[in-house]
Amino acid sequence: MSENLWTRCNNCQRILYKEDILENHSVCPACGFHFRLSASERLAMLFDDGRFDVVDHGVCPLDPLKFVDSQNYGQRLEESQKKTMLPEAVVNAVGTMGGIKVIIAAMDFAFMGGSMGSVVGEKITRAVERAVKEKMPLIIVSCSGGARMQEGALSLMQLAKTSAALARLEEAKLPFISVLADPTTGGTTASFAMLGDINIAEPNALIGFAGPRVIEQTIKEKLPKGFQRSEFLLKHGQLDDVVPRKNLKNYIVRAMRLFLNRPQ
Repeated sequence: MSENLWTRCNNCQRILYKEDILENHSVCPACGFHFRLSASERLAMLFDDGRFDVVDHGVCPLDPLKFVDSQNYGQRLEESQKKTMLPEAVVNAVGTMGGIKVIIAAMDFAFMGGSMGSVVGEKITRAVERAVKEKMPLIIVSCSGGARMQEGALSLMQLAKTSAALARLEEAKLPFISVLADPTTGGTTASFAMLGDINIAEPNALIGFAGPRVIEQTIKEKLPKGFQRSEFLLKHGQLDDVVPRKNLKNYIVRAMRLFLNRPQ
């Protein structure tokens, strides 16, 4: 019972009552560390009254390359599906935020590290196309380790596919707000995650393309403290803002009203 009631903060190492963390939007009340959220938790937090309709749920991944490393890719997919109760690493949902109808695509890191395979790219693209068709804003919450190696070039193709879809959203003059959670790396960062009309991140989120250790080994230099964290990227002009989770919904609603010219 004690294991279910208490947990340790990954940052300050304090033992905390789980209910206190949950009541604080899964943020450590002692140091402000932001715990990762599942896709369903993220959607419930953002949509009005936590109510939304999931769309594109029937799009499921395959194993086109019959990829095997230490484990069969098909088995990896089945395990992730059982663990998360999701068909893939992203969930598309429609609802309202501040009374404005929106579509949100929320990634789930628990599903194979939130990696982007062909189905993730397809669902992101479908979310964009639905936003264009129904003339509503798009919000993507990224939480991903990057492109999924088990699908090879098929996963890399999703970078161009999602980026091209977002160009059509721009032509339709509809807002796209990109939210970067910890971590957002690899091909996700190199495509839709950094293409928002505004790009905002949660505090201390790891954001980048290659990992810090890979960069250090390549350039043979020690990286500055906080490198690839959201505050560092904001300081160097790669983000528009860093927003604590408790303020995130109100921030996005204000931004949408500005883009849509809909005063309160």
